[in-house]
Amino acid sequence: MKASKWAAALSTTALLTTGVLMGTVSGANAAPDSCTTSVSGSTGAATGSSHCASGTGEHQVSVVFRHLNPWIPGLQQISGPWKPAGQTSSVTVVGTIVSVSVLKR
Repeated sequence: MKASKWAAALSTTALLTTGVLMGTVSGANAAPDSCTTSVSGSTGAATGSSHCASGTGEHQVSVVFRHLNPWIPGLQQISGPWKPAGQTSSVTVVGTIVSVSVLKR
């Protein structure tokens, strides 16, 4: 077989293998579901949390807050750690929490 035919066969094999692997990887994780958020504490030590009860992916709490220090104007945003479904992601801020949301992957 000529070199060009070998290269074409090798390239086709590589593309098919990549397609099979990508197809199995993308279906492996399901986004977390049944997610709830909560806020506890008060101004100065407020904690925002997220908890997702089902799914196989990960979730992360995202908190928008107004800092307690007046020299830090406007709204600030901070995220907690990525956690698997069934565990809680939380972050504590020094200020007043304005909103809490859940990021999923």
